[in-house]
Amino acid sequence: MFKKLLAPVSLALAGLFAAGASAADFPSKPIRIIVPYAPGGTTDMLARVVGKHMSESLKQTVIVENKPGANGMLGSSMVAKSAPDGYTLGIATPGNHAANASLYKDVPYDTIRDFTAISQAVNSPMVLVAHPSLGVKTVRELIDKAKAAPNTIVYASGGTGSSMHLAMEQFAKMAGIKMVHVPYKGSGNSYVDLLAGRVTLLMDIIPQALPRVREGQLVALGAGSSQRLPELPEVPTISEAGVPGYSAGSWYGFVGPAGIPKDVLAVLNKAINDALRDPAIEKQLKDAGLQVVASTPEAFQKFIEEQVAVSAQIIKDAGITPE
Repeated sequence: MFKKLLAPVSLALAGLFAAGASAADFPSKPIRIIVPYAPGGTTDMLARVVGKHMSESLKQTVIVENKPGANGMLGSSMVAKSAPDGYTLGIATPGNHAANASLYKDVPYDTIRDFTAISQAVNSPMVLVAHPSLGVKTVRELIDKAKAAPNTIVYASGGTGSSMHLAMEQFAKMAGIKMVHVPYKGSGNSYVDLLAGRVTLLMDIIPQALPRVREGQLVALGAGSSQRLPELPEVPTISEAGVPGYSAGSWYGFVGPAGIPKDVLAVLNKAINDALRDPAIEKQLKDAGLQVVASTPEAFQKFIEEQVAVSAQIIKDAGITPE
């Protein structure tokens, strides 16, 4: 009887000591970063740049795995269901860690409860761009044109519920206009029709839009940031150009499954933030139109909770439903 009573206690103590030992030795095996989107995008680039630096600083292999599907939910679900030992990380974005919670009824994870926030890595300001055929060069001209002919201007996005989509719906609401939305599978696909003039408007992050603006293929109407962008200093913010108080941007950060031990979390946060603050990496990210944040886990958790609420309100007001 005594042995039977002692067994569960022994197992619990063994688990406790094992957890402490693994935390002290962390990392003792390869770490993987799951990117819930296809290779080549901002999330993928961020994971690989930071992962390479982490591998060097932690003296351990860091593997980046792309697991696209279901608007980011496939890869994110894999992270949520993995062991909370710090060896499986994921990338959080406005889609898979904010909008999906309100957009879909069958999300296979709880955005707030099923993850450990590690660090908000970067922000990416957005810019409103138009095809020259639309015949507008300013935000004011766009608003006037849209009010004169509601639901005639067609705008693209990287998908229903994407940060691009929500940013445009928020803009339309605040500007008091109505437009037609055409979603694509990723922002890259939307540019095919935008550059051909089949759709004429887009709100996208700087890394994607800037090259087309510089080549004269698109017209930059306004920046979604609170201040003018250094990449486009002559372009006013949307707020100063006719929609006071408007702001839009995307964000990216690192998360893990819920329950990562605090000491392991501290190691991960330091390794990620050290990478983000490395001068060479910071310049690379800045050149790509990204602004380094490198936050604490607590600040990122609070930020995600706020973004879930903001996205929910935009989706409700616009009546957005999955395609």
